[in-house]
Amino acid sequence: MSYPEKVGMSSERLDHIGTTMRRLIDEKKIPGTVTLVARKGKVVHFEANGMRDLERGLPMEKDTIFRIYSQSKPVTGAALMMLFEEGKFLMTDPISKYLPEFTDMKVYVGEENRKIKTEPTNSPITIQQLASHTSGLSYSFMPGPVGSMYIQEETERGFGNAPSEGGEFFISEPKNPPFKNLREWTKALAEIPLVAQPGSIWNYSVGMDVLGALIEEVSEMSFGEFLKDRIFDPLGMVDSGFMVPEEKLNRFAANYGPLVGNMILMDDPEKSGYKTPPQLESGGGGLVSTAEDYMRFAQMLLNKGEYQGKRYLGKKTVEFMTADHVGSDRAGEGLTSLFNMLGSGYAVKGMGFGVTGSVVVNPALAALPVSEGVYSWGGAASTHFWIDHKEDLLGIVHTQLLPDGTYPVRELMQLTTYQALID
Repeated sequence: MSYPEKVGMSSERLDHIGTTMRRLIDEKKIPGTVTLVARKGKVVHFEANGMRDLERGLPMEKDTIFRIYSQSKPVTGAALMMLFEEGKFLMTDPISKYLPEFTDMKVYVGEENRKIKTEPTNSPITIQQLASHTSGLSYSFMPGPVGSMYIQEETERGFGNAPSEGGEFFISEPKNPPFKNLREWTKALAEIPLVAQPGSIWNYSVGMDVLGALIEEVSEMSFGEFLKDRIFDPLGMVDSGFMVPEEKLNRFAANYGPLVGNMILMDDPEKSGYKTPPQLESGGGGLVSTAEDYMRFAQMLLNKGEYQGKRYLGKKTVEFMTADHVGSDRAGEGLTSLFNMLGSGYAVKGMGFGVTGSVVVNPALAALPVSEGVYSWGGAASTHFWIDHKEDLLGIVHTQLLPDGTYPVRELMQLTTYQALID
Protein backbone atom coordinates (compact mmCIF):
# COMPACT_ATOMS: atom_id res chain seq x y z
CA MET A 1 0.00 0.00 0.00
CA SER A 2 1.04 3.60 -0.58
CA TYR A 3 1.27 6.46 1.89
CA PRO A 4 -2.08 8.28 1.40
CA GLU A 5 -0.69 11.80 1.76
CA LYS A 6 1.48 11.22 -1.33
CA VAL A 7 -1.70 11.03 -3.43
CA GLY A 8 -3.69 13.72 -1.65
CA MET A 9 -5.56 11.72 0.98
CA SER A 10 -5.46 11.87 4.77
CA SER A 11 -4.33 8.72 6.62
CA GLU A 12 -6.22 9.81 9.71
CA ARG A 13 -9.41 10.48 7.80
CA LEU A 14 -9.20 7.20 5.87
CA ASP A 15 -9.43 5.46 9.24
CA HIS A 16 -13.08 6.61 9.33
CA ILE A 17 -13.87 3.90 6.76
CA GLY A 18 -12.92 1.07 9.11
CA THR A 19 -14.51 2.79 12.10
CA THR A 20 -17.80 3.13 10.23
CA MET A 21 -17.80 -0.45 8.96
CA ARG A 22 -17.00 -1.81 12.43
CA ARG A 23 -19.94 0.14 13.82
CA LEU A 24 -22.29 -1.57 11.34
CA ILE A 25 -20.74 -4.92 12.25
CA ASP A 26 -21.03 -4.30 16.01
CA GLU A 27 -24.69 -3.35 15.52
CA LYS A 28 -25.17 -6.77 13.84
CA LYS A 29 -26.32 -5.15 10.62
CA ILE A 30 -23.67 -6.75 8.39
CA PRO A 31 -21.36 -9.73 9.04
CA GLY A 32 -18.12 -8.15 7.84
CA THR A 33 -16.53 -6.10 5.09
CA VAL A 34 -13.54 -5.81 2.82
CA THR A 35 -12.98 -2.19 1.79
CA LEU A 36 -10.48 -0.85 -0.73
CA VAL A 37 -9.62 2.65 -1.96
CA ALA A 38 -7.09 3.58 -4.64
CA ARG A 39 -6.09 7.03 -5.89
CA LYS A 40 -3.79 7.92 -8.76
CA GLY A 41 -3.11 4.22 -9.26
CA LYS A 42 -2.03 3.63 -5.65
CA VAL A 43 -3.94 1.58 -3.08
CA VAL A 44 -4.25 3.77 0.03
CA HIS A 45 -6.76 1.71 2.03
CA PHE A 46 -7.30 -2.06 2.03
CA GLU A 47 -8.92 -3.52 5.13
CA ALA A 48 -10.93 -6.51 6.30
CA ASN A 49 -13.30 -6.25 9.26
CA GLY A 50 -15.75 -8.59 10.96
CA MET A 51 -16.54 -12.16 9.95
CA ARG A 52 -16.89 -13.98 6.66
CA ASP A 53 -18.75 -16.87 8.31
CA LEU A 54 -20.59 -16.23 11.58
CA GLU A 55 -21.60 -19.85 12.12
CA ARG A 56 -18.03 -21.14 11.91
CA GLY A 57 -16.41 -18.13 13.56
CA LEU A 58 -14.21 -17.40 10.55
CA PRO A 59 -12.84 -13.86 10.26
CA MET A 60 -13.10 -11.73 7.16
CA GLU A 61 -9.87 -11.74 5.13
CA LYS A 62 -8.67 -9.47 2.35
CA ASP A 63 -8.83 -12.37 -0.13
CA THR A 64 -12.37 -13.45 0.81
CA ILE A 65 -14.47 -14.44 -2.20
CA PHE A 66 -17.88 -12.76 -2.51
CA ARG A 67 -21.03 -13.24 -4.57
CA ILE A 68 -21.10 -9.93 -6.42
CA TYR A 69 -24.46 -10.52 -8.14
CA SER A 70 -25.32 -7.42 -10.22
CA GLN A 71 -21.83 -6.03 -9.81
CA SER A 72 -21.24 -8.52 -12.64
CA LYS A 73 -23.02 -6.11 -14.99
CA PRO A 74 -20.12 -3.66 -15.58
CA VAL A 75 -17.88 -6.62 -16.45
CA THR A 76 -20.45 -7.63 -19.06
CA GLY A 77 -20.49 -4.02 -20.23
CA ALA A 78 -16.72 -4.02 -20.73
CA ALA A 79 -16.94 -7.29 -22.70
CA LEU A 80 -19.67 -5.73 -24.84
CA MET A 81 -17.50 -2.66 -25.49
CA MET A 82 -14.60 -4.84 -26.65
CA LEU A 83 -16.74 -6.37 -29.38
CA PHE A 84 -18.30 -2.99 -30.19
CA GLU A 85 -14.79 -1.63 -30.80
CA GLU A 86 -14.10 -4.52 -33.16
CA GLY A 87 -17.07 -3.52 -35.29
CA LYS A 88 -19.06 -6.67 -34.52
CA PHE A 89 -22.19 -4.51 -34.09
CA LEU A 90 -23.37 -0.95 -33.56
CA MET A 91 -25.06 0.04 -30.32
CA THR A 92 -28.04 1.28 -32.34
CA ASP A 93 -28.48 -2.11 -34.02
CA PRO A 94 -31.69 -3.99 -33.21
CA ILE A 95 -30.87 -7.00 -31.05
CA SER A 96 -33.07 -8.99 -33.48
CA LYS A 97 -30.33 -8.60 -36.11
CA TYR A 98 -28.26 -11.07 -34.06
CA LEU A 99 -30.94 -12.81 -31.97
CA PRO A 100 -33.96 -13.06 -34.33
CA GLU A 101 -36.27 -14.25 -31.56
CA PHE A 102 -36.63 -10.59 -30.52
CA THR A 103 -38.31 -9.67 -33.82
CA ASP A 104 -41.93 -8.50 -33.53
CA MET A 105 -41.96 -8.07 -29.76
CA LYS A 106 -45.20 -7.16 -27.97
CA VAL A 107 -45.80 -4.70 -25.13
CA TYR A 108 -48.13 -5.41 -22.21
CA VAL A 109 -50.96 -2.86 -21.98
CA GLY A 110 -53.43 -4.53 -19.60
CA GLU A 111 -55.97 -7.32 -19.26
CA GLU A 112 -59.49 -7.79 -20.53
CA ASN A 113 -61.75 -10.70 -19.60
CA ARG A 114 -58.77 -12.33 -17.90
CA LYS A 115 -56.79 -12.22 -21.13
CA ILE A 116 -53.55 -10.30 -21.55
CA LYS A 117 -53.73 -7.36 -23.94
CA THR A 118 -50.63 -6.33 -25.87
CA GLU A 119 -49.63 -3.91 -28.59
CA PRO A 120 -46.78 -4.06 -31.11
CA THR A 121 -43.54 -2.25 -30.33
CA ASN A 122 -43.13 1.14 -31.98
CA SER A 123 -39.46 0.39 -32.63
CA PRO A 124 -37.13 -2.59 -32.16
CA ILE A 125 -35.08 -3.15 -29.00
CA THR A 126 -31.54 -1.88 -29.55
CA ILE A 127 -28.29 -3.10 -28.02
CA GLN A 128 -27.86 0.29 -26.36
CA GLN A 129 -31.26 -0.05 -24.70
CA LEU A 130 -30.36 -3.50 -23.36
CA ALA A 131 -27.15 -2.06 -21.88
CA SER A 132 -28.96 0.84 -20.19
CA HIS A 133 -32.10 -0.91 -18.85
CA THR A 134 -34.41 0.91 -21.27
CA SER A 135 -35.33 -2.10 -23.44
CA GLY A 136 -38.70 -2.80 -21.83
CA LEU A 137 -37.52 -6.14 -20.42
CA SER A 138 -37.90 -6.82 -16.70
CA TYR A 139 -36.95 -9.18 -13.85
CA SER A 140 -39.11 -11.70 -12.00
CA PHE A 141 -38.68 -9.76 -8.76
CA MET A 142 -39.92 -6.49 -10.28
CA PRO A 143 -43.52 -5.64 -9.35
CA GLY A 144 -46.37 -5.82 -11.83
CA PRO A 145 -47.97 -8.30 -14.23
CA VAL A 146 -44.91 -8.74 -16.45
CA GLY A 147 -42.73 -9.62 -13.46
CA SER A 148 -45.35 -12.21 -12.54
CA MET A 149 -45.10 -13.67 -16.05
CA TYR A 150 -41.35 -14.02 -15.57
CA ILE A 151 -42.06 -16.02 -12.40
CA GLN A 152 -44.69 -18.16 -14.11
CA GLU A 153 -42.38 -18.95 -17.02
CA GLU A 154 -39.42 -19.50 -14.65
CA THR A 155 -37.23 -17.23 -16.75
CA GLU A 156 -34.35 -17.34 -14.27
CA ARG A 157 -34.05 -21.10 -13.87
CA GLY A 158 -30.54 -22.25 -14.59
CA PHE A 159 -29.04 -18.79 -14.00
CA GLY A 160 -26.59 -18.17 -11.22
CA ASN A 161 -26.41 -20.41 -8.19
CA ALA A 162 -29.37 -20.48 -5.84
CA PRO A 163 -28.77 -20.11 -2.09
CA SER A 164 -28.77 -23.36 -0.15
CA GLU A 165 -31.05 -21.90 2.50
CA GLY A 166 -33.74 -19.24 2.17
CA GLY A 167 -34.78 -17.37 -0.92
CA GLU A 168 -33.27 -14.92 -3.34
CA PHE A 169 -33.79 -13.88 -6.93
CA PHE A 170 -33.27 -17.29 -8.48
CA ILE A 171 -35.64 -20.23 -8.32
CA SER A 172 -34.00 -22.96 -6.25
CA GLU A 173 -36.40 -25.77 -7.19
CA PRO A 174 -37.95 -24.98 -10.59
CA LYS A 175 -40.76 -27.10 -11.94
CA ASN A 176 -39.05 -27.35 -15.31
CA PRO A 177 -35.47 -28.35 -16.14
CA PRO A 178 -32.96 -25.52 -16.58
CA PHE A 179 -32.53 -24.00 -19.99
CA LYS A 180 -29.67 -25.76 -21.78
CA ASN A 181 -28.02 -22.59 -23.07
CA LEU A 182 -28.48 -18.85 -23.34
CA ARG A 183 -30.15 -19.02 -26.75
CA GLU A 184 -32.76 -21.47 -25.50
CA TRP A 185 -33.41 -18.99 -22.69
CA THR A 186 -33.62 -15.90 -24.95
CA LYS A 187 -36.16 -17.68 -27.15
CA ALA A 188 -38.37 -18.32 -24.11
CA LEU A 189 -37.85 -14.77 -22.85
CA ALA A 190 -38.90 -13.25 -26.18
CA GLU A 191 -42.34 -14.87 -25.79
CA ILE A 192 -43.10 -12.64 -22.79
CA PRO A 193 -44.39 -9.11 -23.50
CA LEU A 194 -42.34 -6.07 -22.62
CA VAL A 195 -43.26 -3.90 -19.65
CA ALA A 196 -43.08 -0.74 -21.80
CA GLN A 197 -42.17 0.48 -25.26
CA PRO A 198 -38.42 0.21 -25.95
CA GLY A 199 -36.61 3.37 -24.93
CA SER A 200 -39.56 4.85 -23.01
CA ILE A 201 -38.67 4.08 -19.37
CA TRP A 202 -35.79 2.86 -17.21
CA ASN A 203 -36.70 -0.57 -15.84
CA TYR A 204 -34.23 -2.96 -14.20
CA SER A 205 -34.03 -6.08 -16.30
CA VAL A 206 -32.37 -9.21 -17.59
CA GLY A 207 -30.99 -7.17 -20.48
CA MET A 208 -27.41 -7.88 -19.42
CA ASP A 209 -28.09 -11.61 -19.72
CA VAL A 210 -29.38 -11.03 -23.25
CA LEU A 211 -26.09 -9.22 -23.88
CA GLY A 212 -24.32 -12.38 -22.71
CA ALA A 213 -26.14 -14.28 -25.47
CA LEU A 214 -25.15 -11.57 -27.96
CA ILE A 215 -21.50 -11.83 -26.88
CA GLU A 216 -21.62 -15.58 -27.45
CA GLU A 217 -23.21 -15.12 -30.87
CA VAL A 218 -20.73 -12.59 -32.26
CA SER A 219 -17.57 -13.89 -30.54
CA GLU A 220 -18.26 -17.57 -31.26
CA MET A 221 -17.16 -18.35 -27.70
CA SER A 222 -19.11 -19.19 -24.57
CA PHE A 223 -19.74 -16.13 -22.42
CA GLY A 224 -17.58 -17.48 -19.61
CA GLU A 225 -14.74 -18.31 -22.00
CA PHE A 226 -14.84 -14.79 -23.43
CA LEU A 227 -14.64 -13.19 -19.97
CA LYS A 228 -11.79 -15.48 -18.95
CA ASP A 229 -9.82 -15.00 -22.17
CA ARG A 230 -10.32 -11.26 -22.62
CA ILE A 231 -10.75 -9.89 -19.09
CA PHE A 232 -10.03 -12.20 -16.14
CA ASP A 233 -6.78 -13.87 -17.23
CA PRO A 234 -5.12 -10.78 -18.76
CA LEU A 235 -6.03 -8.58 -15.77
CA GLY A 236 -4.90 -11.21 -13.26
CA MET A 237 -8.39 -11.65 -11.79
CA VAL A 238 -7.51 -15.10 -10.46
CA ASP A 239 -10.51 -15.53 -8.14
CA SER A 240 -13.27 -14.29 -10.47
CA GLY A 241 -15.72 -16.49 -12.33
CA PHE A 242 -19.09 -18.21 -12.19
CA MET A 243 -18.22 -20.73 -9.47
CA VAL A 244 -15.89 -21.28 -6.51
CA PRO A 245 -13.51 -24.25 -7.01
CA GLU A 246 -13.16 -26.77 -4.18
CA GLU A 247 -9.66 -25.54 -3.28
CA LYS A 248 -10.99 -21.99 -2.73
CA LEU A 249 -14.15 -22.77 -0.74
CA ASN A 250 -12.30 -22.02 2.50
CA ARG A 251 -12.19 -18.36 1.38
CA PHE A 252 -15.84 -18.16 0.28
CA ALA A 253 -18.03 -15.95 2.49
CA ALA A 254 -21.40 -16.97 3.87
CA ASN A 255 -24.37 -14.94 2.65
CA TYR A 256 -26.95 -13.45 5.02
CA GLY A 257 -30.29 -11.71 5.19
CA PRO A 258 -31.53 -9.25 7.81
CA LEU A 259 -33.26 -10.39 10.99
CA VAL A 260 -34.42 -8.11 13.80
CA GLY A 261 -31.30 -7.45 15.85
CA ASN A 262 -29.23 -9.98 13.91
CA MET A 263 -28.79 -11.81 10.59
CA ILE A 264 -30.04 -15.07 9.13
CA LEU A 265 -27.96 -17.43 6.99
CA MET A 266 -29.09 -17.45 3.35
CA ASP A 267 -26.29 -19.42 1.69
CA ASP A 268 -23.84 -21.67 3.51
CA PRO A 269 -20.55 -21.66 1.56
CA GLU A 270 -20.01 -25.38 2.18
CA LYS A 271 -23.46 -26.24 0.77
CA SER A 272 -23.66 -23.48 -1.81
CA GLY A 273 -24.70 -23.90 -5.41
CA TYR A 274 -21.58 -21.93 -6.31
CA LYS A 275 -19.56 -25.12 -5.76
CA THR A 276 -20.57 -26.26 -9.25
CA PRO A 277 -20.81 -24.42 -12.59
CA PRO A 278 -24.21 -22.87 -13.34
CA GLN A 279 -26.20 -24.15 -16.28
CA LEU A 280 -26.37 -20.59 -17.65
CA GLU A 281 -23.66 -17.98 -17.14
CA SER A 282 -25.36 -14.79 -16.01
CA GLY A 283 -23.91 -11.51 -17.23
CA GLY A 284 -26.44 -9.78 -15.03
CA GLY A 285 -25.63 -11.40 -11.71
CA GLY A 286 -23.61 -14.61 -11.79
CA LEU A 287 -20.03 -13.73 -10.85
CA VAL A 288 -17.98 -14.20 -7.72
CA SER A 289 -14.89 -12.09 -7.09
CA THR A 290 -12.58 -10.57 -4.49
CA ALA A 291 -11.96 -6.91 -3.72
CA GLU A 292 -8.45 -7.09 -5.16
CA ASP A 293 -9.63 -8.79 -8.35
CA TYR A 294 -12.35 -6.22 -8.87
CA MET A 295 -9.89 -3.41 -8.15
CA ARG A 296 -7.88 -4.54 -11.19
CA PHE A 297 -10.99 -4.30 -13.37
CA ALA A 298 -12.03 -0.96 -11.87
CA GLN A 299 -8.51 0.48 -12.26
CA MET A 300 -8.56 -0.50 -15.93
CA LEU A 301 -11.76 1.51 -16.39
CA LEU A 302 -10.37 4.37 -14.31
CA ASN A 303 -7.27 4.39 -16.55
CA LYS A 304 -9.65 4.65 -19.52
CA GLY A 305 -8.96 1.18 -20.81
CA GLU A 306 -5.35 0.47 -19.81
CA TYR A 307 -3.87 -1.56 -16.97
CA GLN A 308 -0.22 -2.36 -16.28
CA GLY A 309 0.89 -1.57 -19.80
CA LYS A 310 -1.84 -3.51 -21.63
CA ARG A 311 -4.75 -1.78 -23.36
CA TYR A 312 -8.15 -3.41 -23.08
CA LEU A 313 -10.41 -0.62 -24.36
CA GLY A 314 -9.90 2.68 -26.14
CA LYS A 315 -10.07 5.90 -24.15
CA LYS A 316 -13.14 7.18 -26.00
CA THR A 317 -14.88 3.82 -25.62
CA VAL A 318 -14.57 4.00 -21.82
CA GLU A 319 -15.81 7.61 -21.93
CA PHE A 320 -18.81 6.39 -23.94
CA MET A 321 -19.41 3.49 -21.56
CA THR A 322 -19.35 5.69 -18.45
CA ALA A 323 -21.40 8.58 -19.89
CA ASP A 324 -25.10 9.08 -19.10
CA HIS A 325 -27.18 7.43 -21.83
CA VAL A 326 -30.59 7.82 -20.21
CA GLY A 327 -31.02 11.11 -18.35
CA SER A 328 -31.49 11.61 -14.62
CA ASP A 329 -35.27 12.00 -14.82
CA ARG A 330 -35.94 8.59 -16.38
CA ALA A 331 -33.14 6.82 -14.52
CA GLY A 332 -34.01 8.44 -11.20
CA GLU A 333 -37.65 7.40 -11.41
CA GLY A 334 -36.72 3.84 -12.32
CA LEU A 335 -33.97 3.56 -9.70
CA THR A 336 -36.30 4.93 -7.02
CA SER A 337 -38.89 2.27 -7.89
CA LEU A 338 -36.20 -0.42 -7.78
CA PHE A 339 -34.80 0.54 -4.38
CA ASN A 340 -38.25 1.09 -2.90
CA MET A 341 -39.16 -2.42 -4.05
CA LEU A 342 -36.02 -3.69 -2.28
CA GLY A 343 -37.18 -1.94 0.88
CA SER A 344 -34.67 0.92 1.20
CA GLY A 345 -37.41 3.52 0.86
CA TYR A 346 -35.35 6.43 -0.44
CA ALA A 347 -35.63 8.50 -3.59
CA VAL A 348 -32.79 8.33 -6.09
CA LYS A 349 -32.02 11.72 -7.58
CA GLY A 350 -29.22 13.15 -9.65
CA MET A 351 -28.38 9.77 -11.21
CA GLY A 352 -28.29 8.79 -14.86
CA PHE A 353 -27.27 5.48 -16.38
CA GLY A 354 -24.50 4.49 -18.78
CA VAL A 355 -23.52 1.15 -20.26
CA THR A 356 -24.36 -1.33 -17.46
CA GLY A 357 -23.69 1.14 -14.62
CA SER A 358 -25.10 4.28 -13.00
CA VAL A 359 -23.64 7.75 -13.56
CA VAL A 360 -23.82 10.72 -11.18
CA VAL A 361 -25.31 13.64 -13.11
CA ASN A 362 -25.83 16.01 -10.17
CA PRO A 363 -23.88 15.32 -6.93
CA ALA A 364 -26.01 17.74 -4.91
CA LEU A 365 -29.21 15.92 -5.85
CA ALA A 366 -27.44 12.60 -5.24
CA ALA A 367 -26.82 13.99 -1.71
CA LEU A 368 -23.20 12.77 -1.51
CA PRO A 369 -19.91 14.71 -1.85
CA VAL A 370 -18.88 12.82 -4.98
CA SER A 371 -17.92 14.07 -8.44
CA GLU A 372 -20.15 14.54 -11.42
CA GLY A 373 -19.60 11.60 -13.74
CA VAL A 374 -18.90 8.96 -11.07
CA TYR A 375 -19.65 5.56 -12.63
CA SER A 376 -20.73 2.74 -10.33
CA TRP A 377 -22.89 -0.27 -9.64
CA GLY A 378 -23.36 -2.87 -6.93
CA GLY A 379 -24.83 -6.26 -6.19
CA ALA A 380 -27.81 -7.76 -4.40
CA ALA A 381 -25.73 -8.75 -1.35
CA SER A 382 -24.66 -5.12 -0.69
CA THR A 383 -21.40 -5.10 -2.64
CA HIS A 384 -20.47 -1.92 -4.49
CA PHE A 385 -17.76 -0.25 -6.56
CA TRP A 386 -17.23 3.13 -8.20
CA ILE A 387 -14.70 4.99 -10.31
CA ASP A 388 -14.20 8.78 -10.34
CA HIS A 389 -12.22 10.08 -13.32
CA LYS A 390 -12.13 13.64 -11.98
CA GLU A 391 -10.43 12.61 -8.73
CA ASP A 392 -8.58 9.61 -10.22
CA LEU A 393 -10.20 7.56 -7.46
CA LEU A 394 -11.85 4.18 -7.06
CA GLY A 395 -13.58 2.50 -4.15
CA ILE A 396 -14.88 -0.97 -3.37
CA VAL A 397 -16.92 -2.30 -0.46
CA HIS A 398 -17.76 -5.99 -0.28
CA THR A 399 -20.06 -7.60 2.26
CA GLN A 400 -22.77 -10.30 2.06
CA LEU A 401 -26.20 -9.08 3.12
CA LEU A 402 -29.35 -9.51 1.05
CA PRO A 403 -30.97 -7.37 -0.20
CA ASP A 404 -28.90 -4.39 -1.27
CA GLY A 405 -30.12 -1.18 0.34
CA THR A 406 -31.09 -2.78 3.65
CA TYR A 407 -28.49 -0.48 5.23
CA PRO A 408 -26.65 2.44 3.55
CA VAL A 409 -23.35 0.58 3.10
CA ARG A 410 -22.63 2.21 -0.27
CA GLU A 411 -23.41 5.72 0.91
CA LEU A 412 -21.30 5.38 4.06
CA MET A 413 -18.38 3.95 2.08
CA GLN A 414 -18.46 6.81 -0.40
CA LEU A 415 -18.90 9.46 2.30
CA THR A 416 -16.00 8.22 4.43
CA THR A 417 -13.79 7.93 1.34
CA TYR A 418 -14.45 11.38 -0.08
CA GLN A 419 -14.07 13.16 3.26
CA ALA A 420 -10.47 11.85 3.28
CA LEU A 421 -9.52 13.82 0.15
CA ILE A 422 -7.22 16.73 1.04
CA ASP A 423 -5.75 17.63 -2.35
